[in-house]
Amino acid sequence: MFTGIIEEIGTVRRIEHGAKGARLTIQAKTVLEDTRIGDSIATNGVCLTVVSMTGDSFSADVMAESLRRSSLGTLQGGSPVNLERAMAANGRFGGHIVSGHIDGTGTIASQKREDNAVWVKIKTPAPLLRYIVEKGSIAIDGVSLTVAAVTDTDFSVSIIPHTGAQTILLGKKPGDPVNLECDVIGKYVEKLTAPHKTGGISTNFLAENGFL
Repeated sequence: MFTGIIEEIGTVRRIEHGAKGARLTIQAKTVLEDTRIGDSIATNGVCLTVVSMTGDSFSADVMAESLRRSSLGTLQGGSPVNLERAMAANGRFGGHIVSGHIDGTGTIASQKREDNAVWVKIKTPAPLLRYIVEKGSIAIDGVSLTVAAVTDTDFSVSIIPHTGAQTILLGKKPGDPVNLECDVIGKYVEKLTAPHKTGGISTNFLAENGFL
């Protein structure tokens, strides 16, 4: 479990591609504190398990499914990445519920400065866009942000100076991919309310129970 509050920007030291998966080695400092083999670190929003460590880096295996769903496969040596350790039980919940399980990718469409903030528009596939609502939460490359606007093809967020300085988002250019994780609550609601053979909530169910 993560909160979407980035702790530091790491640097990809190397990426070793296998037949379908890969192993990432990332130079870092803050996220290595109190971290042990088997712990989870969100890397550009993707939950990865630490399989080895040195004094200034950690390595993690990336399965084929994670490469298909995310932009991790586009990383190269020297690429900056957002890093966050799993949430501590005694810590503040500063962002929103982030699982580190990426739903898919979007594409940076534009950036536009407005006084001290920067509006970032992200073109988004329809299957993901259905879960994105204005003033709702979204994790972009692991960063917890509030959705400022939504259209039929994209959504926008407004990034304050602190977030811009502490993450890699404003270093992205139009056309660059970003990892997206939609608010998990919406997906659960859709699943539980969809009519199916074993039950579920339908208009008939609501009418029969006095809600319509």
